[in-house]
Amino acid sequence: MKSVEVEAPTRCEAIKIALKTLGVNREGVVVTILREEKRGLFGKKGGKLAKVRVALKIEKPRA
Repeated sequence: MKSVEVEAPTRCEAIKIALKTLGVNREGVVVTILREEKRGLFGKKGGKLAKVRVALKIEKPRA
């Protein structure tokens, strides 16, 4: 299964980047949130980026 892991300031941005990288739309993938974004103290440094894994869905061949 082809997949990518992406980090971005928000999970929505990370998903958009991953979809663009794979060249597919939202219906053709499985999204796993690996880490939610975390803000630093008072929005300063020290926060963590959101991290997602986006994998292509496996389509079963029709018999």
